[in-house]
Amino acid sequence: MPVTILYKDNDIIIVDKDPDLLSVPGRGPDKLDSVFHRLTLKFEEVHIVHRLDMATSGIIVFARNKESLRHLQQQFQHRQTEKSYQAIVAGKLTPNEGAINLPMRCDWPNRPKQMVCYEFGKKSLTRWRVMEHCNGNTRVELIPITGRSHQLRIHCDALGHPILGDNLYGTTESQAASQHLCLHAQSLTITHPVSLERLTFESPVPF
Repeated sequence: MPVTILYKDNDIIIVDKDPDLLSVPGRGPDKLDSVFHRLTLKFEEVHIVHRLDMATSGIIVFARNKESLRHLQQQFQHRQTEKSYQAIVAGKLTPNEGAINLPMRCDWPNRPKQMVCYEFGKKSLTRWRVMEHCNGNTRVELIPITGRSHQLRIHCDALGHPILGDNLYGTTESQAASQHLCLHAQSLTITHPVSLERLTFESPVPF
């Protein structure tokens, strides 16, 4: 199966990931299929820079050499990238914008779930902006300042407005409201590892 490549050169590959496709292989041969595996069938050298949850769709970047990998990883580590997500959450989210800062850690007995933990959790900050209210739900832009696993899903759930179609968090109603997780990485801005040009890539939201 092909992947949707938005941009490629000798140093980076920008992919628009489909929902319900792994970013990288999981454990076991049945979890080999992934964006990374498909790219390795097409390109001689591919390196993982960051990941999206399997259920999340949208933009993800891969490196084509080790020097580009090092440069891009440093950008993510030092929060020099800019990421924007769009989601549909249950209910009418108010006010029109805000931020949520809740420490998170892995919920070990229930992996891969994460949880809010004030004692051992790591800082997790998300800014949000309401785009529209529709059919009793809310379309919202989410800006993750930190990059914890499941951060946006946990934060929306903690606000009392879980993301529709999230089969790990939320309520029975919010889980059943959509066949797919309504969370999409719509925009990513990075510095090109060689030219040092600031580049922004965008993907249309599928919901």
